Amino acid sequence: MKTFAEFGLEPKVLQAITELGFEESTPIQSQSIPVAMTGRDLIGQAQTGTGKTAAFGIPLINKIPTSEDRIVALIMTPTRELAIQVAEEIGKLTRYKGLRSLPIYGGQEIGRQIRALKKRPQIIIGTPGRLLDHINRKTIRLEDVQTVVLDEADEMLDMGFMEDIQSILKLVPEERQTMLFSATMPINIQKLAQQFLKDPEHVSVIPKQVTAPSIEQSYIEVHERQKFEALSRLLDMESPELAIIFGRTKRRVDELSEALQKRGYSADGLHGDLSQNQRDNVMRKFRDGSIDVLVATDVAARGLDVSGVTHVINFDLPQDPESYVHRIGRTGRAGKEGTAWSFVTPREIDHLHFIERITRQRMNRKPLPSLAEAIEGKQRVTAERVLEVVQNEEFNEYKAIAIQLLEQYDSVHLLAATMKLLTGEKKNVEIELTPEEPLRAKKRRPDIRSNGRPFNRSGGGSYGSNRSSGGGGYRGRDDRRSSGGGYRGGENRSSGGYNGGSSYSKRNSEGRSDYRRPKSSSEDN
Repeated sequence: MKTFAEFGLEPKVLQAITELGFEESTPIQSQSIPVAMTGRDLIGQAQTGTGKTAAFGIPLINKIPTSEDRIVALIMTPTRELAIQVAEEIGKLTRYKGLRSLPIYGGQEIGRQIRALKKRPQIIIGTPGRLLDHINRKTIRLEDVQTVVLDEADEMLDMGFMEDIQSILKLVPEERQTMLFSATMPINIQKLAQQFLKDPEHVSVIPKQVTAPSIEQSYIEVHERQKFEALSRLLDMESPELAIIFGRTKRRVDELSEALQKRGYSADGLHGDLSQNQRDNVMRKFRDGSIDVLVATDVAARGLDVSGVTHVINFDLPQDPESYVHRIGRTGRAGKEGTAWSFVTPREIDHLHFIERITRQRMNRKPLPSLAEAIEGKQRVTAERVLEVVQNEEFNEYKAIAIQLLEQYDSVHLLAATMKLLTGEKKNVEIELTPEEPLRAKKRRPDIRSNGRPFNRSGGGSYGSNRSSGGGGYRGRDDRRSSGGGYRGGENRSSGGYNGGSSYSKRNSEGRSDYRRPKSSSEDN
């Protein structure tokens, strides 16, 4: 790999990179930066978490003069979370050069953004919808833009932003540099590239395996009504440091996060119906460790880059193989190992095999964790906590009472009783989740390119969606709103099963009733 000093960057840009602790470039950076610095159009294919932001950000920052007082660079992202994240990284890279960048996204007061625009930023990072709003208000003008970046382009198109992107790009001068970054290259991305890029250089660092080899992938076959008990046992057996659990719908996320809280887990939910303040609050708690389990829908988790996620659990299988790849890519980052588990109902086994075929990865079938394995997992974590205190010698003020107790009782009995208290009693709380309909395997075989990846996504689901004029964001074509709370057929009460959770877990004291929508069963968008 090349060092950043080899790229011929400005001293102030190189100083910022060095102070961030970066020495060698990642594969996508070493291939993209030299091409981007020549001014050529570029298509970069790489997964999230490979250093794409620096791959386009460094050459972009390097070429903008500090005297510039117009908007000369535009970066489009699919979500507000990613816009904020990209803006933060651009800000770090420009700390010595002194360029001004501004994130523009929905959910934030537009007046605040208009005031910030008066400071004449050179770089705008925004979501297509809010960008168009500013363009229509004439608070953002694009006639001076010299560089456009489409980040996570496949995600933007999946969310129904194609028309918005086309409208925006038509307002940018034709004499410009355009860089498109995407984890996948379906036919709609190829069409977009043909329409707006001129003789682009292709850069790809996609490994032969579609999914990362550092992620151990397993599945458990379990009936819908047994999923929550299986989840409780799995969380106790695995004891994840940080876990993301994916549910298929907003209703599922609300019910599941509330159920986990009742069982004593430090969990919260994230989906498209939450306000920006609620979303920011949940993510802040997840990043600082106040909660260690995040329950999310696909769209809500797009663009999230949280380090230290050790486990991804697919409580519900996703509709598309690419959604599966995106989900499990939340773990196993920066060379670290990650673990992905999927719950599969008997009627979804064919759909699981479809995902395996497209991703070219076999998942290991694992049995439902036993009650003994779950209890052992909880006890192991408690023992580790006790040993940590012993090693740090953080117990001097407790020695006197310990000596007194040892004079009266057996040491093994005393330690066992202490372990029991620390591990916590099982919370015997009855949990009822609204069951979800099983996914069907796709009947027709997708078009396959020479590299084995699908050209086109067959079927509906959350992909190929169009923008909705309603307040709920973007809805897929297979979105079905239920007037009576969705599918409630069948008995789904837990009947004396395993009741997990631990009393020492960090608790989330906030209620969910202020933003729960129990009657909506629409797919998240």
